[in-house]
Amino acid sequence: MAKRKIKSLSYKRKRQGRTNYKKRLNILKSKKKRLVVRKSLNNILLQIIIYNNVGDKVLVTAHSSEVKKLGWKFHTGNIPCAYLTGYLLGIKAIKKGIKEVITDIGLYTSTKGSRIYASIKGVIDAGLNIPHSNEILPDEKRINGEHIKNYFEKIQNKNNKNEFGQYLKSKIDPKEINKKIEEIKKKIKESR
Repeated sequence: MAKRKIKSLSYKRKRQGRTNYKKRLNILKSKKKRLVVRKSLNNILLQIIIYNNVGDKVLVTAHSSEVKKLGWKFHTGNIPCAYLTGYLLGIKAIKKGIKEVITDIGLYTSTKGSRIYASIKGVIDAGLNIPHSNEILPDEKRINGEHIKNYFEKIQNKNNKNEFGQYLKSKIDPKEINKKIEEIKKKIKESR
């Protein structure tokens, strides 16, 4: 009989680069609730999940489209909207009695001041306890949309408004973004 080497395949999600099982195991060993952050170009999704042998159980969810329903007229894939989505999730979690979570950003690269960390800052500002470093969170100017407002003013001086064409067609003034953020935050506090 011919001798063949027995090949063993690793898990499909590991082969596809969709799950880091060592990292996941370490997170699950803590037996704490996880704040799972997933993003796309146009949206951000936040969930608080707890491990279960049968399958993970989602306790609370917030999506950037919910912020849009509260009156957000700007893009839903930017830092201020990520912050508001995190704030919304934090308020929902506190109502359900959740006080502490750990962060699970999956396979995303950890980038200082990114949308992921803006959403985490929103959750922290809502009152949840998350182990973190203040250095990695975005500063207040970026959360309040100062970078968007400054960029709009810079482009406005050059008479190049193509990048903000959708805002201008809808009669949305990018200079008013920080007022809108405070308005939405107030609505989130009142409605939840």
